[in-house]
Amino acid sequence: MGKPLRQQIRGKGTPAYRAPSHRFFGDINYEPPSKEEREGAIRGQVVEFIDDPARSVLIAKILLEDGRTVYNLAVECIGIGDFIWIGRDSPPKVGCIMPLKTIPDGLPIYNIESLPGDGGKTARTTGACAYVVAHDEETGLVKVRLPSKEVISLSPECRATIGVAAGGGRTEKPFMKAGAKMLAMAARNKYYPIVRGTAMSAYDHPHGGKSLGKPSTVSRHTPPGRKVGHVAAASTGRKKGKAKAVVEGGGPPSKRMR
Repeated sequence: MGKPLRQQIRGKGTPAYRAPSHRFFGDINYEPPSKEEREGAIRGQVVEFIDDPARSVLIAKILLEDGRTVYNLAVECIGIGDFIWIGRDSPPKVGCIMPLKTIPDGLPIYNIESLPGDGGKTARTTGACAYVVAHDEETGLVKVRLPSKEVISLSPECRATIGVAAGGGRTEKPFMKAGAKMLAMAARNKYYPIVRGTAMSAYDHPHGGKSLGKPSTVSRHTPPGRKVGHVAAASTGRKKGKAKAVVEGGGPPSKRMR
């Protein structure tokens, strides 16, 4: 009897597969707008940047004029001591949080709400930004072009931050060493490295041993201990087009092509 597969062990929820949430800062979402933000704007000052192991974007700690402290994903070209505004009448400057209806066309935005009050769902990773394309006067909706080039229509009350999320170009720098990659994965408790089944022994994996020795396709009704590889695959490998023979006249194509 062999060992359980990786996907079987993961289902038990052992510490090796759990996220270390006790080390994470927490959720970063827009707070419900206050009366001052709905009717005007409130100024805040960036007092600290927080490096959260749960995400690659820095967190900006903002102290508002009324004494409240809010947190938002940091924006490029901003530093400690800079001022930002939050609310309907905020100036369209980098780092300001505004509803889409007051953001001019063509400006880059990030941390965009999909529904008013959901706290921000779109364009939240390092270097990400979307663009305000147009304001539809008939429907009142705002068209936004996402980083995937898809254009979506959102409610004008959805909020977003002007600018580009900090940390752009993070993936351009190579890790160079296996140890650096290991430390990056350990910070989020990612299962790493992931060993191929063909590199294991036959005792550890159905694909292990000197050679695969059997098809990599398995039935949809295969028991969990053997359900690995191409599950219920209609075809495997590279897709190859079938050549269509153009035949003039009658007779079967096989005879005509000889």
